[in-house]
Amino acid sequence: MQDTDASKALALEIQDLHSFYGESHILHGVNLKVHEGEVVTLLGRNGAGRSTTLKAIMGLVGQRTGSIKVHGIESIGLAPHQIARLGIGFCPEERGIFASLSCEENLLLPPVLMQGGMTLDEIYDMFPNLLERKDSPGTRLSGGEQQMLAVARIVRTGVKLLLLDEISEGLAPVIVQALAQMIRTLRDRGFTIIMVEQNFRFSAPLADRFYIMEHGKIIQTFSQSELSQKMQMLHEFLGV
Repeated sequence: MQDTDASKALALEIQDLHSFYGESHILHGVNLKVHEGEVVTLLGRNGAGRSTTLKAIMGLVGQRTGSIKVHGIESIGLAPHQIARLGIGFCPEERGIFASLSCEENLLLPPVLMQGGMTLDEIYDMFPNLLERKDSPGTRLSGGEQQMLAVARIVRTGVKLLLLDEISEGLAPVIVQALAQMIRTLRDRGFTIIMVEQNFRFSAPLADRFYIMEHGKIIQTFSQSELSQKMQMLHEFLGV
Protein backbone atom coordinates (compact mmCIF):
# COMPACT_ATOMS: atom_id res chain seq x y z
CA MET A 1 0.00 0.00 0.00
CA GLN A 2 1.38 3.40 -0.96
CA ASP A 3 1.36 6.46 1.22
CA THR A 4 -1.47 8.85 0.45
CA ASP A 5 -0.69 11.77 -1.86
CA ALA A 6 -0.83 14.78 0.45
CA SER A 7 -1.79 16.97 -2.53
CA LYS A 8 -5.27 15.41 -2.57
CA ALA A 9 -8.16 17.47 -1.21
CA LEU A 10 -9.01 17.13 2.44
CA ALA A 11 -12.13 15.09 3.18
CA LEU A 12 -11.92 15.99 6.88
CA GLU A 13 -9.92 18.55 8.84
CA ILE A 14 -10.19 18.84 12.62
CA GLN A 15 -8.53 21.63 14.59
CA ASP A 16 -8.45 22.08 18.38
CA LEU A 17 -11.50 19.88 18.95
CA HIS A 18 -12.80 19.72 22.51
CA SER A 19 -15.86 17.70 23.48
CA PHE A 20 -17.85 17.18 26.63
CA TYR A 21 -20.38 14.74 28.08
CA GLY A 22 -22.09 16.89 30.69
CA GLU A 23 -19.32 18.15 32.97
CA SER A 24 -16.83 15.56 31.69
CA HIS A 25 -14.18 16.98 29.35
CA ILE A 26 -13.32 14.08 27.00
CA LEU A 27 -11.42 15.47 24.01
CA HIS A 28 -8.65 17.98 24.68
CA GLY A 29 -7.67 19.77 21.47
CA VAL A 30 -7.71 17.01 18.84
CA ASN A 31 -6.09 17.85 15.50
CA LEU A 32 -6.19 15.53 12.51
CA LYS A 33 -6.48 15.57 8.73
CA VAL A 34 -7.80 12.93 6.34
CA HIS A 35 -7.35 13.22 2.60
CA GLU A 36 -9.89 12.02 0.05
CA GLY A 37 -9.50 8.33 -0.71
CA GLU A 38 -7.44 7.69 2.41
CA VAL A 39 -7.96 5.03 5.08
CA VAL A 40 -6.99 6.25 8.56
CA THR A 41 -7.07 4.27 11.81
CA LEU A 42 -7.36 5.76 15.30
CA LEU A 43 -5.37 3.70 17.78
CA GLY A 44 -5.38 3.90 21.56
CA ARG A 45 -6.34 2.18 24.77
CA ASN A 46 -9.96 1.94 25.88
CA GLY A 47 -11.11 5.34 27.08
CA ALA A 48 -8.54 7.26 25.02
CA GLY A 49 -11.26 9.17 23.17
CA ARG A 50 -11.32 7.41 19.81
CA SER A 51 -15.05 6.63 19.64
CA THR A 52 -15.85 10.04 21.13
CA THR A 53 -13.90 11.60 18.26
CA LEU A 54 -16.19 9.90 15.73
CA LYS A 55 -19.29 10.93 17.68
CA ALA A 56 -18.01 14.50 17.96
CA ILE A 57 -17.51 14.64 14.19
CA MET A 58 -21.19 13.70 13.82
CA GLY A 59 -22.37 16.12 16.52
CA LEU A 60 -23.43 13.29 18.84
CA VAL A 61 -21.85 14.68 22.01
CA GLY A 62 -23.19 17.11 24.55
CA GLN A 63 -20.92 19.99 23.60
CA ARG A 64 -18.04 20.50 21.19
CA THR A 65 -15.77 23.41 20.36
CA GLY A 66 -13.06 23.96 17.78
CA SER A 67 -13.28 23.36 14.04
CA ILE A 68 -14.48 20.35 12.03
CA LYS A 69 -14.48 20.83 8.26
CA VAL A 70 -16.14 18.16 6.14
CA HIS A 71 -15.13 18.51 2.49
CA GLY A 72 -14.12 22.07 3.31
CA ILE A 73 -17.40 23.02 5.00
CA GLU A 74 -17.36 24.04 8.67
CA SER A 75 -19.70 21.73 10.59
CA ILE A 76 -19.07 22.56 14.24
CA GLY A 77 -22.37 24.46 14.53
CA LEU A 78 -24.51 21.98 12.58
CA ALA A 79 -26.98 19.38 13.84
CA PRO A 80 -26.26 15.68 13.18
CA HIS A 81 -28.76 15.40 10.31
CA GLN A 82 -27.16 18.42 8.63
CA ILE A 83 -23.68 16.94 9.07
CA ALA A 84 -24.79 13.69 7.41
CA ARG A 85 -25.92 15.68 4.38
CA LEU A 86 -22.36 16.92 3.88
CA GLY A 87 -21.58 13.39 2.67
CA ILE A 88 -20.50 11.61 5.84
CA GLY A 89 -21.82 8.31 7.22
CA PHE A 90 -21.35 6.86 10.72
CA CYS A 91 -21.43 3.16 11.54
CA PRO A 92 -21.64 2.98 15.36
CA GLU A 93 -20.40 0.07 17.42
CA GLU A 94 -23.97 -0.94 18.35
CA ARG A 95 -24.96 -1.16 14.62
CA GLY A 96 -28.59 -0.05 15.13
CA ILE A 97 -30.34 -2.74 13.06
CA PHE A 98 -34.15 -2.47 13.19
CA ALA A 99 -35.57 -5.76 14.52
CA SER A 100 -39.03 -5.33 12.96
CA LEU A 101 -37.66 -4.77 9.43
CA SER A 102 -36.25 -7.31 7.01
CA CYS A 103 -32.63 -7.18 5.94
CA GLU A 104 -33.56 -5.46 2.67
CA GLU A 105 -35.96 -3.05 4.38
CA ASN A 106 -33.14 -2.06 6.75
CA LEU A 107 -30.92 -1.57 3.73
CA LEU A 108 -33.43 0.65 1.91
CA LEU A 109 -34.43 2.71 4.95
CA PRO A 110 -31.83 5.54 4.85
CA PRO A 111 -32.49 8.15 2.14
CA VAL A 112 -30.18 8.59 -0.83
CA LEU A 113 -28.32 11.80 0.00
CA MET A 114 -26.28 12.28 -3.16
CA GLN A 115 -25.40 10.67 -6.47
CA GLY A 116 -22.86 7.88 -6.69
CA GLY A 117 -24.18 5.53 -4.04
CA MET A 118 -23.85 1.81 -4.55
CA THR A 119 -26.85 0.05 -6.05
CA LEU A 120 -28.57 -2.92 -4.45
CA ASP A 121 -27.00 -5.21 -7.04
CA GLU A 122 -23.52 -3.85 -6.25
CA ILE A 123 -24.12 -4.27 -2.52
CA TYR A 124 -25.39 -7.80 -2.90
CA ASP A 125 -22.40 -8.59 -5.10
CA MET A 126 -20.10 -7.34 -2.31
CA PHE A 127 -22.14 -9.05 0.43
CA PRO A 128 -23.73 -12.25 -0.96
CA ASN A 129 -24.83 -13.15 2.59
CA LEU A 130 -27.20 -10.17 2.58
CA LEU A 131 -28.79 -11.32 -0.68
CA GLU A 132 -29.43 -14.75 0.85
CA ARG A 133 -30.94 -13.16 3.97
CA LYS A 134 -32.73 -10.19 2.37
CA ASP A 135 -36.16 -11.29 3.62
CA SER A 136 -34.99 -12.27 7.12
CA PRO A 137 -35.84 -10.03 10.12
CA GLY A 138 -32.94 -7.85 11.22
CA THR A 139 -32.40 -9.66 14.50
CA ARG A 140 -32.30 -13.07 12.79
CA LEU A 141 -29.05 -12.09 11.10
CA SER A 142 -25.76 -13.21 12.59
CA GLY A 143 -23.46 -10.63 14.17
CA GLY A 144 -21.34 -10.58 11.04
CA GLU A 145 -24.35 -10.17 8.75
CA GLN A 146 -25.65 -7.33 10.92
CA GLN A 147 -22.27 -5.61 10.63
CA MET A 148 -22.26 -6.02 6.86
CA LEU A 149 -25.79 -4.59 6.74
CA ALA A 150 -24.82 -1.62 8.93
CA VAL A 151 -22.06 -0.64 6.50
CA ALA A 152 -24.03 -1.50 3.36
CA ARG A 153 -26.93 0.81 4.15
CA ILE A 154 -24.49 3.72 4.49
CA VAL A 155 -22.71 3.21 1.15
CA ARG A 156 -26.09 3.07 -0.62
CA THR A 157 -26.80 6.69 0.41
CA GLY A 158 -24.03 8.16 -1.76
CA VAL A 159 -21.82 9.46 1.06
CA LYS A 160 -18.10 9.04 0.48
CA LEU A 161 -16.67 9.64 3.96
CA LEU A 162 -17.22 6.72 6.35
CA LEU A 163 -16.68 6.60 10.11
CA LEU A 164 -16.46 2.96 11.25
CA ASP A 165 -16.44 2.18 14.98
CA GLU A 166 -15.10 -1.28 15.94
CA ILE A 167 -16.68 -3.09 12.99
CA SER A 168 -14.65 -6.28 13.58
CA GLU A 169 -15.39 -6.61 17.30
CA GLY A 170 -16.55 -10.06 18.40
CA LEU A 171 -16.79 -11.50 14.89
CA ALA A 172 -15.47 -14.81 13.55
CA PRO A 173 -12.16 -14.67 11.62
CA VAL A 174 -13.84 -15.51 8.30
CA ILE A 175 -16.21 -12.54 8.71
CA VAL A 176 -13.32 -10.27 9.70
CA GLN A 177 -11.56 -11.29 6.48
CA ALA A 178 -14.69 -10.40 4.49
CA LEU A 179 -14.84 -6.99 6.18
CA ALA A 180 -11.16 -6.39 5.35
CA GLN A 181 -11.89 -7.10 1.70
CA MET A 182 -14.84 -4.72 1.93
CA ILE A 183 -12.52 -1.94 3.17
CA ARG A 184 -10.16 -2.56 0.26
CA THR A 185 -13.02 -2.51 -2.25
CA LEU A 186 -14.47 0.72 -0.86
CA ARG A 187 -11.05 2.35 -0.88
CA ASP A 188 -10.60 1.34 -4.53
CA ARG A 189 -13.97 2.96 -5.27
CA GLY A 190 -12.77 6.27 -3.84
CA PHE A 191 -14.28 6.14 -0.36
CA THR A 192 -12.52 7.87 2.52
CA ILE A 193 -12.55 5.79 5.72
CA ILE A 194 -11.76 6.54 9.35
CA MET A 195 -11.68 3.45 11.55
CA VAL A 196 -11.62 2.97 15.29
CA GLU A 197 -10.35 -0.56 15.85
CA GLN A 198 -9.15 -2.57 18.82
CA ASN A 199 -8.19 -5.40 16.45
CA PHE A 200 -4.79 -4.16 15.29
CA ARG A 201 -4.14 -7.16 13.05
CA PHE A 202 -7.32 -6.28 11.16
CA SER A 203 -6.65 -2.57 10.78
CA ALA A 204 -2.86 -2.47 10.34
CA PRO A 205 -2.66 -3.73 6.72
CA LEU A 206 -5.61 -1.58 5.63
CA ALA A 207 -4.67 1.90 6.80
CA ASP A 208 -2.63 4.51 4.94
CA ARG A 209 -1.97 6.41 8.16
CA PHE A 210 -2.38 5.93 11.90
CA TYR A 211 -3.18 8.36 14.71
CA ILE A 212 -2.48 7.36 18.32
CA MET A 213 -4.74 8.85 20.99
CA GLU A 214 -4.18 9.09 24.73
CA HIS A 215 -6.27 10.99 27.29
CA GLY A 216 -8.33 12.71 24.60
CA LYS A 217 -5.36 13.95 22.58
CA ILE A 218 -3.48 12.88 19.46
CA ILE A 219 0.00 12.04 20.65
CA GLN A 220 1.54 10.61 17.48
CA THR A 221 0.82 9.99 13.81
CA PHE A 222 2.68 7.87 11.27
CA SER A 223 2.20 6.35 7.82
CA GLN A 224 1.92 2.78 6.58
CA SER A 225 5.54 2.93 5.38
CA GLU A 226 6.67 3.67 8.96
CA LEU A 227 4.64 0.88 10.55
CA SER A 228 7.44 -1.65 10.86
CA GLN A 229 9.62 0.94 12.63
CA LYS A 230 6.82 1.68 15.11
CA MET A 231 5.95 -1.87 16.11
CA GLN A 232 8.05 -1.89 19.28
CA MET A 233 6.46 1.36 20.41
CA LEU A 234 2.97 0.04 19.57
CA HIS A 235 3.67 -3.16 21.46
CA GLU A 236 4.67 -1.22 24.56
CA PHE A 237 1.89 1.35 24.27
CA LEU A 238 -1.03 -0.78 23.06
CA GLY A 239 0.07 -4.32 23.81
CA VAL A 240 -0.31 -5.37 20.15
